[in-house]
Amino acid sequence: MPPADDVREILDDCSSGMDQAISNFQRDLSKVRTGRANLSVLDNVRVDYYGTATPLNQVAALTVADPRLITVKPWDKNLIGDIEKSVLAADIGLTPNNDGELIRLPIPPLTGERRKEIVRNVKKNGEDSKISIRNVRRDSNELLKSVESLPEDDLKRSLKSVQDLTDKYVAKIDEMVESKEKEILEI
Repeated sequence: MPPADDVREILDDCSSGMDQAISNFQRDLSKVRTGRANLSVLDNVRVDYYGTATPLNQVAALTVADPRLITVKPWDKNLIGDIEKSVLAADIGLTPNNDGELIRLPIPPLTGERRKEIVRNVKKNGEDSKISIRNVRRDSNELLKSVESLPEDDLKRSLKSVQDLTDKYVAKIDEMVESKEKEILEI
């Protein structure tokens, strides 16, 4: 395989590895509670449905009734007690209110202290994502340096391309952290 094809493949792998780091961080951010109702906080809630741990969204209709309330309407009314227990067991900071047909999950307002703690966690997760991006950069650089018969000028150009990709993805993480921080601190 010619060195140019090797370089292109390494750069493509580098880009897809960094894309993966971004999508993992986005998924983590979607689960962060901001004081507003967001159905993704219920993603990890599993309900015992005939002996099988089933995702909540497969046994009930989930809706955001207003910015501070999520409603859960089970398709089988016999599941209301199990859903309540599952929400409490998931330890997501929500207390279910059951009226026999519908479960209401009021979203309590976040305290200033709690908001700052959440922002610290978001920044920590952002740093972890940047580390994984830099690890992809390191691996790509090592692969580029191992390509035999690659002229030195091409190697320098390829290493610069990897660094440019790294800078772009790190900036994207910084933007996401900043955006989420504003969302969390908004009252």
